[in-house]
Amino acid sequence: MRIGELGRRTGVAAHQLRYYEAQGLLEPDRSANGYREYDDSAVVRVRQIRHLLGAGLSTEDIAYLLPCAVGEAPELLGCPELLAAMRSRMRRLDDQLAALARSRDALADYIDAAERTGRDSYPPFDGTERVPA
Repeated sequence: MRIGELGRRTGVAAHQLRYYEAQGLLEPDRSANGYREYDDSAVVRVRQIRHLLGAGLSTEDIAYLLPCAVGEAPELLGCPELLAAMRSRMRRLDDQLAALARSRDALADYIDAAERTGRDSYPPFDGTERVPA
């Protein structure tokens, strides 16, 4: 099948399929006239890619994991390299979540402090820029 048919069968735009190819996630054959030709296994592969992207994995991570993927969901075989890559990604996500939680806490503290101070203590805003003396 050509790229348009693969896109229709998977719901993925042709430019995204070409990106997956550039990232080494898809490997189409080429016809005599240079058109990309995909076999039926490409449908499963694209669905695997979409599920893994939905799990927050990068295309680099996915390229590493795909050899261990079975089925559309996909089920990942527990090879040591795969587990190490997924644990590394989870640590990065945990770090990002912790940073977001710290930012949220700091913002909540600023909001609380501003609400306690009250509007009466602030100079009225007249639209002009205030320059420190």
